[in-house]
Amino acid sequence: MFRNRFWVALVLTLPVVFWAEHIQELLGYQAPEFAGSTWIPPVLSTVIFIYGGWIFVQGAWHELRARLPGMMTLIALSISVAFVFSWVVQLGLLDAEPLWWELATLVTIMLLGHWVEMRSIDQAQGALQELAKLLPDLATRITDGGEETVAVAELQDGDVVLVRPGESIPADGVVRRGTSELNEAMITGESRPVKKSEGQDVLAGTINGEGSLRVEVTGTGTNTMLSGIMRLVSEAQGSKSRAQHLADRAAQLLTAVALVAGVLTLIVWQLLGAPIDFSIVRVVTVLVIACPHALGLAVPLVVAISTTLGAQNGLLVRDRRGLEEARLLNVVVFDKTGTLTLGEFRVVNLAVADGVTEEDALRIAAGVEAESQHPIARGIVTTAQDRGIDVPSPEGFRSITGKGVAASVDGAEYHMGGPRLLEAEEAHVPEALRAAAAQASERGQAAIYLLQDGKALGVFVVADAVREESREAISALHERGIEVAMLTGDSWPVANAVAEELQIDTVFAEVLPEDKASKIRELQQEGRKVAMVGDGVNDAPALATADLGIAIGAGTDVAVEAGHIVLVRSDPRDIPRIVTLSRATYRKMMQNLWLAAGYNIVAIPLAAGVLAGWGTLLTPALGAVLMSASTIVVSLNAQLLRRVEM
Repeated sequence: MFRNRFWVALVLTLPVVFWAEHIQELLGYQAPEFAGSTWIPPVLSTVIFIYGGWIFVQGAWHELRARLPGMMTLIALSISVAFVFSWVVQLGLLDAEPLWWELATLVTIMLLGHWVEMRSIDQAQGALQELAKLLPDLATRITDGGEETVAVAELQDGDVVLVRPGESIPADGVVRRGTSELNEAMITGESRPVKKSEGQDVLAGTINGEGSLRVEVTGTGTNTMLSGIMRLVSEAQGSKSRAQHLADRAAQLLTAVALVAGVLTLIVWQLLGAPIDFSIVRVVTVLVIACPHALGLAVPLVVAISTTLGAQNGLLVRDRRGLEEARLLNVVVFDKTGTLTLGEFRVVNLAVADGVTEEDALRIAAGVEAESQHPIARGIVTTAQDRGIDVPSPEGFRSITGKGVAASVDGAEYHMGGPRLLEAEEAHVPEALRAAAAQASERGQAAIYLLQDGKALGVFVVADAVREESREAISALHERGIEVAMLTGDSWPVANAVAEELQIDTVFAEVLPEDKASKIRELQQEGRKVAMVGDGVNDAPALATADLGIAIGAGTDVAVEAGHIVLVRSDPRDIPRIVTLSRATYRKMMQNLWLAAGYNIVAIPLAAGVLAGWGTLLTPALGAVLMSASTIVVSLNAQLLRRVEM
């Protein structure tokens, strides 16, 4: 709308300026004269005022009704004063020079400024439109009769869809057949393709690789993760931070200053004996140049860009104030299970007897445990698979009640179990294996032995495995001068083992879920700014109590109500990125506030004519150019936020 009105106003402004007497004198030319030529400026300027300027008058009316005068009020006042004054002069009611060309150029430049503003915000929010484009329009549904092409909107939970190589996943679902790698970068920020096979979840909007998949639909429409991301991004971009409230107050203050300055300018110049048209021009220029247009754009544009950057990097901002607080953090408290650790058992240490390699021991142990459903057994098997070891099929698998399991692997009989199995079989255990088991016991970890013919071949230390990403995350937080604490219901030996491995500064162990929030308050009472990182369910009270609640492990449920920020990919390395984004965002906000309001300290006195005695005067049009220039500077400065390395 602003763009269309700008181009029409520009076309109409050109003849107004061309036939303006002041411009003719300034440039030394004579415009053609014919019957009615003197009415070209007033008639076209009136059309410009009604067509292009009325939108500002309507905006001013809404601001005044809300008792919040702002930029629209100043613009409307400026062009209305110029319009009425010019018609009074045109009709011969006052001996002065009309302001037709000033009015026309003022409206045109204001339209241009608003077009630039709206375009900048639209580009910043373009991530929402890009996210919407990720979903395909059509999907291939598998039916009893074969395949059928249907609109994505027709899909229902339980439907099975065929996703061919290179196609987008049409809905959230579970792989029922096939193996492929998916590009999830646009959803989670993960740059590497993610391998998907039977039983694994897939997200709507992600792009299939070279394999063909059959996916059972589990979420459609507004229930998809993509839809949830779009909703949270939209809400965050519409929410106001403290800096935005500061900008709003500054804009209101600047409006009041401009109105007072305009009245004083008129009074002072009239007392000094200046012509009324000169005084009116000064008033119009003051009102124009003091317009808080750039101030109104300073923070919202940064908000839109930072929220988009966050979404592109897997950080969903639910509450702008939470992101703003992140720059002040000096303690980050992590929940242990599922946050710093995988929440699943893995082999974290392995000791073997002489003549046995770690790979062989792990291969045999995984084979013995392959048919067991015990969590520790699954942890051993998964560890072997993670290391690329082919797990052999066992024969004669059986459980030894209260002691362990037994099975044949590659034709040899093996037993696996804990201390009770050792006692029952009076097994020989090499000293190195006993030392590894003793150390595991001190750390609250399970030690599982692999036995053959009464001799221990290896001991597997099994525990909730630390995420590899956790080390990098904690190191990055330390580099930023932020202390790291861990909050867990686990025993002190288990907690201290994890803390020692990750170099965590403070540990709270054996804490009940209902007591986690009180630990956060203890830190806050010490004057700390605290972030809590948890799974958003058991940790909800602590997340809500913290200055910044960060929900990790969101999976496909992005509507985690307890946290201020949701980590889409459940990667603790995103925590330092939040701090980086917060600091960069706040820095840009402050820069923009100064750029938007600071120039008024010099511009308003110049507009009022304090240097008129030295031949320096600002015209309303030049004032509008300077005001629009400040808007462009603020827009460009905000765009520099995109260069921040997350």
